[in-house]
Amino acid sequence: MTIRARVIVASNRAAAGVYADTSGPRLVTGLRELGCEVGEPVVVPDGDPVTEALRAALADGVDVILTSGGTGVTPTDRTPEATRGLLDFEVPGIAEAIRAYSRDKVPAAALSRGLAGVAGRTLIVNLPGSTGGAKDGLAVLGPLLAHTVDQIRGGDH
Repeated sequence: MTIRARVIVASNRAAAGVYADTSGPRLVTGLRELGCEVGEPVVVPDGDPVTEALRAALADGVDVILTSGGTGVTPTDRTPEATRGLLDFEVPGIAEAIRAYSRDKVPAAALSRGLAGVAGRTLIVNLPGSTGGAKDGLAVLGPLLAHTVDQIRGGDH
């Protein structure tokens, strides 16, 4: 089963070229190690550009979208809101598992408002915008990803 994925990085500073994003490439590498087909990360500023990038990925029919960044409590962190507006339903256990996995190492992980859910036939998961958040997100998603995509495609239990 081929899983097509896209990584969307929400970062005002990385999008402006202030610094190079590191979480997106980590997610791309991790998804490829899980056998996914995935291009380079799409880096956009926080807010409406995240919604536009999510819509473009959905229009392209990818199976999985991982976002990085914009999940905290700063005024520009709007990735969960952009995601929620596109979801048909949430899968809260994924987001809860990611927060729980990270929380003991990084107490601030509890501040992540990241969502996980399904839009059409696409799984969308919001991850924190750090390499640690990417690593932890992949650790949680690795054992779940193929089964989840199979289920979304209508596979049997």
